[in-house]
Amino acid sequence: MKKLIVTFGLAAMSAFAGSWSGTVVDVMCKGNDVANHTKDCALKCSKSGYGLVTSDGQFYKFDESGNAKALAALKKSTKDKDLKATVSGTMDGDVIKVEGIKME
Repeated sequence: MKKLIVTFGLAAMSAFAGSWSGTVVDVMCKGNDVANHTKDCALKCSKSGYGLVTSDGQFYKFDESGNAKALAALKKSTKDKDLKATVSGTMDGDVIKVEGIKME
C-alpha cells in the first residue's frame, strides 16, 4: 500500500487593517472626474456599489456592508460634490471590508 503525503503551504496574508482617504464614488462612475462627481449621481447609481478613489487614482471597491455604510453616509452628507472621506477597515486585495466611513 502506497502512502499519499500531502503538504499544505500557508496562504499569504493579504488582508491588512488600516484607513484610507479619498473620494467616495459609485462603481459606475469610477473612471469619471471624481472631484466633480455629484452626490445625486452617487445616490442614483447606488446599485452598482461604491468604492474609494485615492489621491494616486487607485480605486478600491467596498464590500457589501461598506456599500450600505457608504449609502447612509452619502445620504447624511451636506456636500453636493467632491465627496471626500476617510474609510477604516481591512484591505483584502482591492476590496475594503469597511468598518466605518467618515465624510469630510
